[in-house]
Amino acid sequence: MLRSQFDEDLTKLHTQFYEMGMAVSEAIYKSVKAFVNHDKALAQEVIEGDKSINKRELKLEKKSFEMIALQQPVTKDLRMIVTVMKASSDLERMGDHAVSIAKSTIRVKGNKRIPEVEADIYEMAENVKQMVDAVLMAYVKSDAKAARKIAKSDEHVNHFFKKIYAESIQIMEKHPETVIGGTDYLQVAGYLERIGDYVTNICEWIVYLKTGKISELNVNQKK
Repeated sequence: MLRSQFDEDLTKLHTQFYEMGMAVSEAIYKSVKAFVNHDKALAQEVIEGDKSINKRELKLEKKSFEMIALQQPVTKDLRMIVTVMKASSDLERMGDHAVSIAKSTIRVKGNKRIPEVEADIYEMAENVKQMVDAVLMAYVKSDAKAARKIAKSDEHVNHFFKKIYAESIQIMEKHPETVIGGTDYLQVAGYLERIGDYVTNICEWIVYLKTGKISELNVNQKK
């Protein structure tokens, strides 16, 4: 009886983690869409929605501690619970970066736009969102091989960051009126790059779940 209750709780924990991940993925998508389209209402929606993401993380953490304290899980089950706790903390930070992007949108007041940089930011965000969605699937399937592959794709995100950085600096030097807007682009690209790093962290937790070993993936890529 106790075991079946524990399995049920574990399944719920997995489901709630996945749901939190989907909410974070949507927040990232909306925040970039709001930024590129200067949509302040959508940006506000992301900021408001972050409260729900934070509540989800607290709920997962509380349930995880309860399961550890009351049911004293064996090694494999304990790994599952630790993975949820650690990975949900990474998700929560990703949600915070989506909020930072949304706040950049609200700050922008008719600054000179740089369409080619915005196109790159949008493409970078698409890459990041694909990584987020893929890591959630890898988590559901406990797929360590997929996790390693996803972590590797963070190189593309870092490449975009360098490209946007170089492009923005070059344009700002030539056209001083783009400096305020350009600074926002640099910040947003930085937030997206950090989201990519958190996805890599979650990949590491998936590998840990499968193997019991903490592996540093993309050690040269991460800051």
